[in-house]
Amino acid sequence: MSKSIIINKHGGPEVLKIQDVNIGMPGPDEIKVTNYAIGLNYIDTYNRSGLYPLKLPSGIGYEAAGKIDEVGSNVKDFNKGDNIAYASQPIGAYSEQRIIPSNIAIKLPNGISHEQAAALMTKGLTTNYLITKSYKLKAGETVLFHAAAGGVGQIFAQWANSIGAKVIGTVGSDEKIKVAKENGYAHVINYSKEDFSKEVMKITNNEGVPAVFDGVGKKTFQGSIACLKKSGMMVSFGNASGPLDPVNVPKDIQPKGLYLTRPSVGQFFDTQKKLQTGADEIFEKIKFGKIKINISKKYNLEEAEQAHIDLESRKLTGPAILIP
Repeated sequence: MSKSIIINKHGGPEVLKIQDVNIGMPGPDEIKVTNYAIGLNYIDTYNRSGLYPLKLPSGIGYEAAGKIDEVGSNVKDFNKGDNIAYASQPIGAYSEQRIIPSNIAIKLPNGISHEQAAALMTKGLTTNYLITKSYKLKAGETVLFHAAAGGVGQIFAQWANSIGAKVIGTVGSDEKIKVAKENGYAHVINYSKEDFSKEVMKITNNEGVPAVFDGVGKKTFQGSIACLKKSGMMVSFGNASGPLDPVNVPKDIQPKGLYLTRPSVGQFFDTQKKLQTGADEIFEKIKFGKIKINISKKYNLEEAEQAHIDLESRKLTGPAILIP
């Protein structure tokens, strides 16, 4: 039996319930994993609330790191005892032990801990596709990133700096300005006090930015459009402030000939080989000190409800994990 977080109905953090689950043995193409650390991501709150509905009852969570206990008969690339991480469907990472398809797992290299991997797989892969695929960020460019003190935001600025780009960041409180600056943001704007689009235009001498990376959503969309250059790219990848309103193409996109994309991890890392390659690119930057992971808080698995409360209230100042 494994302790797992199960939801039987959509709703607030209180619907997260811990219970015993019988795990069984892996099928031919599966592996049985003991999780040592579990990633906490904002998308988990969307699944829990019903914004991204699940078939209930359901586990929750996409991301964890641990060690393989058993491998299925067809599995050739992994062995019992391997240290692995994963960040993909099927959902259910909030658990002590579980069975997953072998093709969603990646091997952890020496020097990368389970806690580091659980804190950065989703956030690191997200940063990877934002910078290298959705918009290919180049040295010398200055771009805008919302929620600069969050988990993805902290990795994003460090990665951007490592290739010679600069990032303007926004945060929702003065307390988070220091966190953002410590992670490499050239300028930080508290958008709860200032009109960030006007500030961005001042910083860029009224030129605007070639790209905006927006995981906040509803509250920041129009301001983001306002501070983009002509033919700029709006990269919308999250809904922390609520889902976007319908986009008015003639009003929002046409005047400056903008591009709008809504990417996700699964679109770019849809095979085991791509996942391993994407993860290895992150691990390499960590090994060479280009990216540093500072875990802001660790919760016990049974504290998942409190973890979601803290996540949604914006109390966390960086990646957080659950420890089974």
